[in-house]
Amino acid sequence: MKTHRWKSLSFLLSFLFLSCLLLTACGDKNREPVSLTMWHVYGEQATTPMDDLVDEFNETVGKEKGIVINVTAYSNSAEIGNSLLDAQADNSGSKTMPDLFFCHIGNADDLGIENLVDWKDYFSPEELDDFVPDFLNDGMREERLVILPFSKSTHMFYINGSMFDRFSKATGVDYDQLKTWDGFFDAAEKFYTWSGGKPFCALDYILRDVELACLSKYPGLKIHNNEGWYDPGNQEFHETLDRFLSSLVKGHIVVSDLYANTQMMTGETMAGISSSAAILYYNDVVTYPDNTSEDMDLQVLPLPISPGGKGIDTLAGTGLCAYKTTEVKAKAAAIFAKWITEGERNLKFVAETGYMPIRKEAFQKISDFSFKNQSYQRQYQAMSEMKETYAFLPETYDYNKVQSFYDFIKLHQKDWEKRYTQGEEAKTLVEECREGLSK
Repeated sequence: MKTHRWKSLSFLLSFLFLSCLLLTACGDKNREPVSLTMWHVYGEQATTPMDDLVDEFNETVGKEKGIVINVTAYSNSAEIGNSLLDAQADNSGSKTMPDLFFCHIGNADDLGIENLVDWKDYFSPEELDDFVPDFLNDGMREERLVILPFSKSTHMFYINGSMFDRFSKATGVDYDQLKTWDGFFDAAEKFYTWSGGKPFCALDYILRDVELACLSKYPGLKIHNNEGWYDPGNQEFHETLDRFLSSLVKGHIVVSDLYANTQMMTGETMAGISSSAAILYYNDVVTYPDNTSEDMDLQVLPLPISPGGKGIDTLAGTGLCAYKTTEVKAKAAAIFAKWITEGERNLKFVAETGYMPIRKEAFQKISDFSFKNQSYQRQYQAMSEMKETYAFLPETYDYNKVQSFYDFIKLHQKDWEKRYTQGEEAKTLVEECREGLSK
């Protein structure tokens, strides 16, 4: 009797154990995946590299972990901030607030950093140590990492290599001379004479380049006043500004009409200083006003530095934020964030878009990476050099005031050049040009 009862109990326990296993298996199989909505700023093309990455994640790690990323909106980096604020406030006609989105640090401030996931809670110190420190710091607020770096742009010095070869043979100016701002301005003056009055270089963001040249010479200098604009009493800044403006009123350099690459591709200038993302828009051929054309042979150099100064360049670009809702969603977002910023994967993405990779590991792989053409390879080699010797500083100025100054320069720069050639002193024209900062 005891044996029979024991066998019956054993059978019952085995049955219950197997039932639990089956129920658990069915539960895992039927478990609803964690769905995360995402907005991104890489939507200008019909099929974007970001959408390809999302598809790859969903089909691999996402499928394994039960996570689905749904891209629900595209925007651009200039407009996404307002769209996010509308969504957060649930304004009429706005979209639903996304779980993940790409934005600037200023947009994160506007949304409230307390509403955003702190990535430091989900990345170990060892994992974060592989990110480029300047890029990581750009996403920090009050000891919280609210924006995870993904792609960063900086300023690069682009040169029409075919034209430069002729200029160099005639004047002796070489690429080494262009490593410093002194060499840059000397080359600009010589090019103006050699070319019969053409500007040497078009600058997309001349005020930022003035800042960077000043900080290269005077590291740590406070350039802005308490209102966030340029301090009129800052002698070091105005000394650097006047150097740029003197070259400008003489016609040696110009503020670009829209973007420097356009003026380079028509032969109006030989060089341009632009965002690294501008490389997407360069043609292989330059076509001159007389309808002749030749290979651009685009050369890409680091931004010049002040003689004896430190390498300084700008830091721009969006990063990845996660809106704080549930712990389950935060953990799922972290899994996606780690996957999408993996070194080799990140390098492959940015290499198609002109941005800098954000991990040290990715920079180390640049020399072995197969770029789609030689100009891209030159740009990323220059970026790799800059990563070792330059500091990258985020932009903090008032964009509306900056644009107003640029518009003022564009309106008058040809007239200033004409008046200079007719005998007016450069100093007088520089003072007139500088007045645009206060308009």
